[in-house]
Parts: sequence; structure tokens; C-alpha cells
Amino acid sequence: MPTLLDRITVNPKQCGGRPCVRGMRIRVSDVLDLFASGLDAAQILDEMPDLEADDLKACLTFARRRIDHPLLAA
Repeated sequence: MPTLLDRITVNPKQCGGRPCVRGMRIRVSDVLDLFASGLDAAQILDEMPDLEADDLKACLTFARRRIDHPLLAA
């Protein structure tokens, strides 16, 4: 059974190896930038019709997991 994170792909020959959505040239960072600029999910889906609602959830989940790690103090 595929998970949301299966929608995020990394290909060294595409977009400089940055994480993208379903092998398209839509980077996770592009989606996050749209959220950060104040667009809501419906507006992003209107702006980028190739995306699906689960793609947006996958981008947010990917970002959360990327920053949610323990920090070790020296």
C-alpha cells in the first residue's frame, strides 16, 4: 500500500536532485513556498492543476519529517 511519502521522488537528473512531486518538475520547495506566501490548498491546486490534494499533504509531511529530528548538544 503506497503512502503519502511515495509521492515525493528524488532523481539526481531532475531539478538538481531536489525532492519533487510524483516525478514531475514541481519541487516540494515550490509547494512550500506557495503555502508560505499565504495561498491555501485550493488556491495552490488552482495554480498548479497537475497537483492533487494528496500531493500537498505529502509535501507538508515530507517537510515536517525533514525538520523533526533530535539535535545533539556538544
